[in-house]
Amino acid sequence: MTIGVVLAVTAAVVSILLAGTGSILGTLSAAKSGAGVVSEKPKAFGGALLTSALPSSQGIYGFLAAVIVLQKIGLISGELASIDTNVGLALLFGAMPVAFLGLISGIAQGKVVQAGTRILANNPADVGKAVILAVLVESMAVFGLLLSILVINSIQV
Repeated sequence: MTIGVVLAVTAAVVSILLAGTGSILGTLSAAKSGAGVVSEKPKAFGGALLTSALPSSQGIYGFLAAVIVLQKIGLISGELASIDTNVGLALLFGAMPVAFLGLISGIAQGKVVQAGTRILANNPADVGKAVILAVLVESMAVFGLLLSILVINSIQV
């Protein structure tokens, strides 16, 4: 196994590890506050569940980037390409936008959802307002995913 392959696999691992960590921390923050609202207003459960699930999308984005990298180097098909260090580094840097933006936006989205649970506490029917505010933060993770896909797909293996 070449250093390039190790770097490419590292790219896949880092993209899911960081974006997934952002999802975990964001969902934890959101779900804790949602549970507090539901304990006072059981009818707010649907809205709390919806808003608490929003930060989990960053982990999905990191997973998608990881799969694209692993597919690109042939690890999924079982026909592992022999890639040099420069290609491995390029794939590693290509995974960074989704990794870091997923980490940061997942945590931030959890905080926005946590604040948005006040909306649910006042009126569970206004869950859409809390979702819209949380989705604003999501856009950076989406941009990170798109940039990672564009960069990874442009790299010749």
